[in-house]
Amino acid sequence: MKYTPDLDSVSKHAVPDWYHDAKFGIFIHWGLYSVPAFAVTGIDYVESREKDDHRSHNPYAEWYLNTLRISGSPTQKYHTETYGEDFTYDDFIPIFNEEVKKWNPEEMVGLFKKAGAKYVVLVTKHHDGFLLWPSKHPNLKKKNYIASRDIVGDLTKEVKNAGLEMGFYYSGALDWSFNPDPISDTASFLTNGVTTPEYIEYANNHFYELIDLYKPIILWNDIGYPPNTNLNEIFAYFYNKFPEGVINNRWYQIDDKMRELIKTLPEEILKKAIKQAVKPVEKKKSRTAGLASSAGNFHYDFLTPEYQNYDKIIETKWETTRGIGNSFGYNKFENEEDYLSPEEVVRMLIDIVSKNGNLLLNVGPMADGTIPEIQKKCLLSLGRWLEVNGEAIYGTRPWIRADGQTADKIDVRFTQKENTLYVHVLQRPKINEIIIQNLNISEDSALKLLGYQEELNWNNDGQNLKILTPEITSDTPAIVFKITPKPI
Repeated sequence: MKYTPDLDSVSKHAVPDWYHDAKFGIFIHWGLYSVPAFAVTGIDYVESREKDDHRSHNPYAEWYLNTLRISGSPTQKYHTETYGEDFTYDDFIPIFNEEVKKWNPEEMVGLFKKAGAKYVVLVTKHHDGFLLWPSKHPNLKKKNYIASRDIVGDLTKEVKNAGLEMGFYYSGALDWSFNPDPISDTASFLTNGVTTPEYIEYANNHFYELIDLYKPIILWNDIGYPPNTNLNEIFAYFYNKFPEGVINNRWYQIDDKMRELIKTLPEEILKKAIKQAVKPVEKKKSRTAGLASSAGNFHYDFLTPEYQNYDKIIETKWETTRGIGNSFGYNKFENEEDYLSPEEVVRMLIDIVSKNGNLLLNVGPMADGTIPEIQKKCLLSLGRWLEVNGEAIYGTRPWIRADGQTADKIDVRFTQKENTLYVHVLQRPKINEIIIQNLNISEDSALKLLGYQEELNWNNDGQNLKILTPEITSDTPAIVFKITPKPI
């Protein structure tokens, strides 16, 4: 269909099958903040936002510039001790631009391919405002505030050559090169976004430019968008060029009147309002997302919980985003205790997919584009598991229920595809008999263990399914049974 720049029209866009089928994508946070590569450790995003000092003790390394501006913060202390009082954030530019000369995009994308990812989302501009492509609309406040290499273009070319889909993240409302005031509490978080006419034109131009130049299939905006912009013009333009495109849900607009009200409200009320605003909706629809109706009704294709998953099947398509560690940008001070284990990543992907979600797993490259070994290890381990079990992930849909248990209390997840049910057992069993509770299958069912050729012996035991398994020698984090036909 031909989309027009209004809510009724763009809201008719349906989530395309490719995005439902893909299940797993790679997020990339890479920029000036990758040079200092510092943030506090030992705390994750969910924990940090519950604390009163979560802005100054932010675990996200990509927020380096903001925490640097907060007096007495660990980042400010680290920066002064490491670089000196006269060294500014902009002084990282020549260092970054020298380092990116070493980057091999083909090697990076090869890793993503081995990991089993089906799409990639690159941060083109984060909150610091630094651009990763040679825009015809350069920063209005800082000269040469731009990567010396066309990172967006070079990566997009390799991603598409590898047969993966490409998407772009853009920090819509927040741009600290336009607003020097730090975010130090919830009120300033909600009101820090830039609203001047010159910035609105700047951000709009960037979206149209990215769409026209690089032809992404995902638009991933973050932390709102400037008011006094008709978002539907951007959405319709994008969908008319790429009907198979998808748009995330972080486009809320907070106008100046609402900003003034926010500044008068207590911190606890604001925190509660944010929690309410990000709750999932049960059906795909345009909704008010923000503190009040002034945040605006807007269209989106998928929800984006961060460092959190839903505990049930959500009808609206969703995508969990998180780092392998506690930061999106590279934090060189994180160690194995701060990172997900390869086993945890596999189980997390299964859980998300069983509930109608995708996983957008972030990598934080070093300044030269190198993926740290601890991140690479996790990706390659996930890729090896998917080589054996990918048919139970890619192209599947949620079953009538997402979860269950074995008789010995091992967690189970379900996915389905056409006439097949996949039963994911989230640990390697210790014995060669598994009982799946509250599951019966028809007498003519064929039952196999992915990775093995032979059909398995099984029987319905009361309300449960008893399966005799072969000896499993691999140290796999999860095994998958394939049942055809699927039970009704």
